[in-house]
Amino acid sequence: MSAITKQPHEKELFGHPVGLYVLFFTEMWERFSYYGMRALLVLYLTSKTTDVNPGVGWTQGEALALYGWYTMLVYVMSIPGGILADKFLGQKKSVILGAILLVIGHSVLAIEAMWAFYTGLAFIILGVGCLKPNISTMVGGLYKKGDVRRDKGFTIFYIGINIGAFLSGLVVGYVGEVHGWHYGFGLAGILMVLGLIQFLTGQKYLVHVGNYLGKSDKVEDQEAYKKPLTKIEKDRVIVLLISFLLIIAFFAAFEQAGGLMNIYASEKTDRILMGWEVPATWFQSLNSFFIITLGVAIAAFWAKRKLKGTEASSLYKMIIGLGLVGIGFLFMSAASSEYDSTGSSMMIWLVLAYLFHTVGELCLSPVSLSFVTKLAPAKYASIMMGIYFATTGLGNKAAGLLGESSSLFGEFKVFTGIAIFCVVFALLVFMFFKKLKALTHGAEDNETDFNTKETEGFELADN
Repeated sequence: MSAITKQPHEKELFGHPVGLYVLFFTEMWERFSYYGMRALLVLYLTSKTTDVNPGVGWTQGEALALYGWYTMLVYVMSIPGGILADKFLGQKKSVILGAILLVIGHSVLAIEAMWAFYTGLAFIILGVGCLKPNISTMVGGLYKKGDVRRDKGFTIFYIGINIGAFLSGLVVGYVGEVHGWHYGFGLAGILMVLGLIQFLTGQKYLVHVGNYLGKSDKVEDQEAYKKPLTKIEKDRVIVLLISFLLIIAFFAAFEQAGGLMNIYASEKTDRILMGWEVPATWFQSLNSFFIITLGVAIAAFWAKRKLKGTEASSLYKMIIGLGLVGIGFLFMSAASSEYDSTGSSMMIWLVLAYLFHTVGELCLSPVSLSFVTKLAPAKYASIMMGIYFATTGLGNKAAGLLGESSSLFGEFKVFTGIAIFCVVFALLVFMFFKKLKALTHGAEDNETDFNTKETEGFELADN
């Protein structure tokens, strides 16, 4: 079929389905609102009630405890969000519902009252639970089985996430930190409205993905819900569940960014640059900046290795990612050591830590999203994605607990302990790498780079 006669959902842009960019911008605005709120949360809770920009006046431990519970629940709710999609609504309608709940949640946070604060958090938790696993599963549904572009597509999608996160740290962080916390919360809600509009207006490019398969007209889709799992499918689920242990460990370390590292930047880092004090929330944008600038290059590096037949499996990349985030924490150890000696630490330590954390994230996070869509049985696609995000939630909770422990052990011991654990755990999993890879039964073998030419769309169930 020629490009002129292709249906909207078959058209491509820059070598990828146009639907990818619809999901890209939708997730970009959703992450703008989420990360903007996250950049403010701990600082808002720990700011004194008598400050010029008054906060809640909680202790550091109390704030990090809430941060851990909140970020855990945000992602644990992805499990019921995935069940909702697979059993009742489909991914597309679940994303719309999630976006609406997020708009409500961020808007309520703009009200200066503690009841509004807790109510807003509850709506955000529900909204992310509905949206996050299902929009990610839809990305996988855009690509056929064996298409090496799938990992690249997830990296492009991931860059969209981080453009939103980068801008939110600068814009929402600045507005909230300088002009008022609740103005920042309200701004996050306004931008979430743009995400909802973006998704609704791009539906013509998504007609073949995210639909409720229980009511599909395709006989093969209806049969796929009826059949029991095969031996191969069961083995692949086992590999996914084991790989999720890497995810928990990674995010327990990585999510120090919004908690302990955020407070460290605010209280113990010399942030004076040419006579001007850099806002602490701006360091939250470093991770996203590095992802935007390095994401495509790193994805291309792994894809080139794959096409050459060199080891580049998802499990291999995830192990590398965990090791890199551990190495990154050695720079935070250096920062805390310098602070203990001089009473201050240089900004460069945070920059280097975020650089290594970002490269590790690019090796693990978008890859693991793609990995789920490759190995998950079609009828449990959103549920498995929900479990994936729930494991990131457990990692977030562990991050909160580790952050709290700094009040007892000190930052140096916490940062160094995280570094040692991540590197050792990565090496331990690598010892069993070949056996785990065998259980995938070649799910990532024979991948090639090709453009979709068929006239009929395809769902994730084609896997």
